[in-house]
This record gives sequence, C-alpha cells and structure tokens, in this order.
Amino acid sequence: MLNIVLFGPPGSGKGTQSELIVKKYGLLHLSTGDLLRKHRGEGTDLGKLAQEYMDQGNLVPDAVVIKMVEDRIATESTAKGFIFDGFPRTVNQAQALDQMLLKYDLTITAMLSLEVEFSELRIRLRERGKTSGRKDDQDDAKIENRIKVYNQETTPVATYYEHQQKYVRIKGVGSIESIFQFITHELDALK
Repeated sequence: MLNIVLFGPPGSGKGTQSELIVKKYGLLHLSTGDLLRKHRGEGTDLGKLAQEYMDQGNLVPDAVVIKMVEDRIATESTAKGFIFDGFPRTVNQAQALDQMLLKYDLTITAMLSLEVEFSELRIRLRERGKTSGRKDDQDDAKIENRIKVYNQETTPVATYYEHQQKYVRIKGVGSIESIFQFITHELDALK
C-alpha cells in the first residue's frame, strides 16, 4: 500500500500532480481543505467545531483535522493507499498522523517534495490568479508572505520525514509530464 505525502510550496503543482498520481496508482486523495469544507457543508459535529474556531479567527486545531482524516481513512478500508495533499503542515501534525495511521497498521511510505525556485512560483501563482480569479495569487506581497510562512512553518516537516528516510526530492520544474515521470520513477521504486 502506498501512502504518500505530496509536499511543496504554493504553486509547486501539488494539485495537478495529485490528480495524475490518483489516476495512475488508484490512491485516494486526502485534502484537508476538502475535508474541512465537506464537514462544514454537511454540518457534522467536527464541521461545527472547526467552524467555531474559524469564526473566532483561529486555526482549526490539529486534533480536529486529524480526526477528520481518520474518519475518512476508517471508511476506506479497500483503498490502495492515500495521497495526503496539503497535510501535514507542521511537525506536530506529522507526528499525530503517524500515530493515527498506526491504529490501522499503516505508515507513510514517502514524502514527495516538489522543489521549485521562488521566481518560478511567483510566475505560476500570478498565472493561476489570472485564470482562477484568486486575489491572493495576484498580489506579490501576499505571494511572498505565503512562501515565507511555508518556509518557516512547513519546511521542518521535510526534515521530520528526512530523519525517517522517507523524504524524496522531486524537481518540480519542466512540463507536467516530465515532472510526473520523476514522480512515477520514485513511486515505482517503492512498490
């Protein structure tokens, strides 16, 4: 079973590559953003709890996010594996994810890190902003802040998986197909 953390800064291509990985390997895509929207939209207890934190301007606590992830994993016993997109974002989340997965005799197989230079990220985010209408992708100050926050808060997660010898660098520049070839080369070696 492949359980992959797809990692990279905003604009690195995680969403695009996730779709290709899901299609080729039959993995279940787990996006915490999607899970939050689903729980809030369905009015579940977890969704209401998450909304309370968000209404106060606070981040949703790791324990709530982990529980949403666990609920999804528990209902997918026939999955060939999971791809975690946008999660974990902190070392605490990575540790909590590892502990939760152990309950199901699962472990993270690898963290694939899409590596892209800042100048390229800025170009990609601006382009995405034009086509998607996302204002945060059209403002250079916001783009720089998102990358700064990513580097400060999220990059330590890479070190966490590097210590477990699960960290795999993927050159995130080139055509979508060439990047996907790098990814499949690494994933096929893990099977």
